[in-house]
Amino acid sequence: RLLTSRRAPREEPHWVLLSFCRYYFPCQRWLAVEEDDGQIARELVPVDEAFVKKDSENEGQSPATLGLEQKAKSTTYSVKVKTGDKKNAGTDANVFIILYGSKDDTGIVSLKASKFNKNKFERGKVDEFTVESVDIGDLKKIKIGHDNKGNSTGWFLEWVEIDAPSLGQCLKFPCGRWLDKSEDDGAVERIIFPAELQTVEYIPFVPYEITVYTSDIFGAGTDADVFIVLYGSDGICTQQKSLCLNKREQRMYFERNSVNQFIVELEDIGDIIEKIRIGHYGGGLNSGWHLDRVTIRRLLPNGK
Repeated sequence: RLLTSRRAPREEPHWVLLSFCRYYFPCQRWLAVEEDDGQIARELVPVDEAFVKKDSENEGQSPATLGLEQKAKSTTYSVKVKTGDKKNAGTDANVFIILYGSKDDTGIVSLKASKFNKNKFERGKVDEFTVESVDIGDLKKIKIGHDNKGNSTGWFLEWVEIDAPSLGQCLKFPCGRWLDKSEDDGAVERIIFPAELQTVEYIPFVPYEITVYTSDIFGAGTDADVFIVLYGSDGICTQQKSLCLNKREQRMYFERNSVNQFIVELEDIGDIIEKIRIGHYGGGLNSGWHLDRVTIRRLLPNGK
């Protein structure tokens, strides 16, 4: 990533699905400490479409698939919120955010499910949330605040960081003020602008459609945190990325004889996927997993 203080105007990409970018990765093995060879991650190489054509012919445009394609056309923002390390800095109130872009805004988005902390907005903690939106253009400012409800409502907000991988932008919004009826100016919501010198730009990520098939054998499903890495030519690869956003999704997906689809934004490794690494972190109950196969389609912007 490169640190820069200026951003050139960009034309936002419109993502479309190109069917010829589908790759097939058979597995048909356990990823379990107590089964097979005890490995919980495997590297898979693609095979010709004919090996799995019979099953793939049954893949239709289900409502879930159409919903994922709509998701691929949206921008996903990772929103990190730092609560100050001061006495009574945390809040029990309901926090919201609005992202304002050069074209539109997201409307009010409730920050309910923190990725790392069960208790949100505690003193000195950083909470992370996922916000999805249609194209709002370049991010210009945010409004963040709370409803002043609960036992301890006052909140000291240190900063907000917003990362949009598909746009190649990470912006920092410093605050360092109270959102409290009895502190500072009494406001419980604030409009914040990005710190230009802390703006980070990098090569935009692209979305991949990843379909995971869990086998139809006893005990095949898993509640573990499943991850994937994609490898392109010339040794390039993506980061190791979890397919589920939280533990609730881990419990919902990867059941026996299930098909789960994900739109995952990753580094662009080019037109060729030479192999993938897929596995889980183990631990907890029901972590063993029997993976049948994985299919992957790369989403490309118009004109590519």
